[in-house]
Amino acid sequence: MINCFFIIILAALLVEFALQLVASLLNLRALGTEQPPELEGVYQPEAYRNSQEYTRVSTRFGLVESAFMLAVLLVFWFAGGFNWLDIIVRGWGFPSLVNGLLYIGILALAYSIIGLPFSVYGTFVIEERFGFNRTTRRTFVLDHLKGLGLGALLGGLLLTAVLALFEHAGLSAWIYCWAAVTAFFLVVQFVAPTWIMPLFNKFTPMASGELRDAILKYADAVKFSVKNVFVMDGSKRSGKSNAFFTGFGRNRRIVLFDTLIEKHTVPELVAVLAHEVGHYKKKHIIKGTVIGILHTGLLFFLLSLFLGSAGLYQAFGMAQPSIYAGLLFFGLLYTPIELLLSMGMQVVSRRNEYQADRYAAETIEEPRSLIAALKKLSSDNLSNLTPHPFYVFLNYSHPPLLQRVRAIERF
Repeated sequence: MINCFFIIILAALLVEFALQLVASLLNLRALGTEQPPELEGVYQPEAYRNSQEYTRVSTRFGLVESAFMLAVLLVFWFAGGFNWLDIIVRGWGFPSLVNGLLYIGILALAYSIIGLPFSVYGTFVIEERFGFNRTTRRTFVLDHLKGLGLGALLGGLLLTAVLALFEHAGLSAWIYCWAAVTAFFLVVQFVAPTWIMPLFNKFTPMASGELRDAILKYADAVKFSVKNVFVMDGSKRSGKSNAFFTGFGRNRRIVLFDTLIEKHTVPELVAVLAHEVGHYKKKHIIKGTVIGILHTGLLFFLLSLFLGSAGLYQAFGMAQPSIYAGLLFFGLLYTPIELLLSMGMQVVSRRNEYQADRYAAETIEEPRSLIAALKKLSSDNLSNLTPHPFYVFLNYSHPPLLQRVRAIERF
């Protein structure tokens, strides 16, 4: 049934896709034949052409995938698929809580299966073509099975709690859900480095040597308590390099990809580590957690307002309203708000990266080693040196390389 909810949700989905389409096309047009003067030498001429081709291929592939997944959603919606599946699930005679788990679980599994060919093509064709893929078929299959298992276990537990609370806790349900999801999130963040992440990768304490000594010396100089730095076998899946900070308290970890260590000098690796320490010192992780918690509260408050709206269910052709279907439909209704919030979060994230860069530049012996590390990372990952500002605004959590180099030079 066409009503205001139908129009808002459809418009939001189409506008979101249109924005990404325009941004992607502008980004492709912005590809330059010459490297920016400040970045001269990041790529050899042939490698630069290769990076541009990688951007073209991956961008076009992403647009095809997005268009296909949007088309599947719209066809399923307009054909009455949500109500059809609900009738089938209700016909099995389970309690409403079990119905909700089955309904959402079936849709999530179907979404995963439909997207699987794109994942296979992206990994074994595109990433393989440009020399990044190191994932074996066995690892690929195991990763997906582990992901589905974790999603079913952790997602199932969380979904059960949310459905039960909205079914039995009355007007205060959104507050209890907010508290439950926040607690769940914090627990997962705490245990993920030691229990969850090792299911997918091997984390090895960095061996004694020049690099470990340099890292510990730097950590001591900036009064950053760290028992160890871990090396992750990123080369198991990809030739791309990275580093990250994860966890809380005694479970916190600074992790360097083995591919990063292979390609960088000791001063460059210390600079990368200093950047990650900068995020901690500037309290970006804590601030991000607080923002995430507040966002969750807003989400559940708005959900509580719309969950009982008959028009929301009518927009999807549902014969009977239900909490579990309402969760899904509200997620689609929330699309325009989520789009605006994501833009704001990208702005905050890019600002945080500048601050972490500045902290690193001010605390390491040779600030230019950070510039050298960033240039190598961009080259090794075939990063686009001339992204369009609108594409950056929508999609980049990190500033483009040129802007980062200029900012560090100013420091």
